[in-house]
Amino acid sequence: MGSVPASFRSSSGDQNRVSAAPLLLQDGSPLAEVGVPCLDSRPESIGIEPGLIELQHLSKSYGNGRRSAPVQALEHFSLTVPAGCLYGLLGPNGAGKTTALRILATLLAPDGGSVRVAGLDALTNPRAVRRLLGYVAQEVAIDKILTGRELLALQGDLYHLNRSERDSRIAELIALLGMADWIDRRCGGYSGGMRRRLDLAAGLLHRPRVLVLDEPTVGLDIESRSAIWQVLLQLRDQGTTVLLSSHYLEEVDALADRLAILEAGRVIAEGSPSDLKGALGGDRVTLRVREFSDEEEARRVRELLERCEGVRQVVINRAQGHSLNLVVENAAVVERLRNQLEAAQVPVFALAQSRASLDDVYLQATGRTLMDAELAVAGQRDPKAERKLAMR
Repeated sequence: MGSVPASFRSSSGDQNRVSAAPLLLQDGSPLAEVGVPCLDSRPESIGIEPGLIELQHLSKSYGNGRRSAPVQALEHFSLTVPAGCLYGLLGPNGAGKTTALRILATLLAPDGGSVRVAGLDALTNPRAVRRLLGYVAQEVAIDKILTGRELLALQGDLYHLNRSERDSRIAELIALLGMADWIDRRCGGYSGGMRRRLDLAAGLLHRPRVLVLDEPTVGLDIESRSAIWQVLLQLRDQGTTVLLSSHYLEEVDALADRLAILEAGRVIAEGSPSDLKGALGGDRVTLRVREFSDEEEARRVRELLERCEGVRQVVINRAQGHSLNLVVENAAVVERLRNQLEAAQVPVFALAQSRASLDDVYLQATGRTLMDAELAVAGQRDPKAERKLAMR
């Protein structure tokens, strides 16, 4: 399955488990004790260690350089995830999200840097760290012959759960994830949403303190995505630290208490969604003087805009016809901007104003939108080579 079992559990493996307030099932009824700390819902309200996960100065490259230049997946990558937080990694494909999560899950060795989880060094003590983690990979691989229940039972045996504990936990997860109608069918007939819920259940089977998910809703229908969102929020509200990667802006904006935006293996922005958007200091305006401008004209218009009072952070978006993206303090600035363009005899093909979004944060940092970055990477990727690399 896509989730990876913890290393073998010792007889003292339950000593640090704390009883939790009940999770709620999909019908609103309480779920039995699930073994995660009973804490207030937001990380700022809980008095526990601020850095449960600490990744410091990680670097990782792929390829030996004999046939082609090595690919630098991570470069001086540092990240601190508070305990009890739902933390998002946002970035286009190829930004380094999966590499960072695989290093955290002790499935991949970095070229340099350090990884600590709850004070444990994941590079020298991976077995102990795995007991704390539930990892749900991007690729879901399940046995098509077994039923979902049989697969979860197998996963429980790999975790060395005793039979009664295993069966009780499986029943809880079936109810939590709404799998009762199909859990006893063979997995070969499951839809993508069913397979993803089953994979999430496997990652939660041993009641991990930290849940790590790589693109958990990619390709899912709205109903399945919503169900997984609700489960992740409930887990966060009960104190589980959740770290997820995504390239869906709306997903990270809706779920994350804090997030880091990645570009080319580096963290380019970090904070809460509201703080990152608020740091832009106003609304976003997108200006096109023509349907397709050139670099020289865009630079001239940018110089004009930068002289307008109340205008900041003017960026040329070359991927979208050299349009100009800028931040304005208020609506009055837009009218003043129009007048200034008219006085300078600059044509206006289109002008749009909107509230700041995480895409604007990414745009201001990189000069392109997240969608532009996705499209640029899509033409350079080799899916077959990536799958082979992931199997190593």
